[in-house]
Amino acid sequence: MSEKGCIKCGSKDARTKEVAMTGTGLSKMFDIQHNQFVVVSCTNCGYSEFYNKQSSAGSNVLDFFFG
Repeated sequence: MSEKGCIKCGSKDARTKEVAMTGTGLSKMFDIQHNQFVVVSCTNCGYSEFYNKQSSAGSNVLDFFFG
């Protein structure tokens, strides 16, 4: 695999983290966090991209981040 690096700074070091967020309407009112994402962040410059956890379940999100 040929990793291109972060699109902002070119670094090839990144971290992933899972986060959950509320939606709108009642889910926001009751703090129901049903929107789940994987965040990939460059450890050099901090540039981050969010990926839908359900859509990217079978994929390596680092491949998307590095191009």
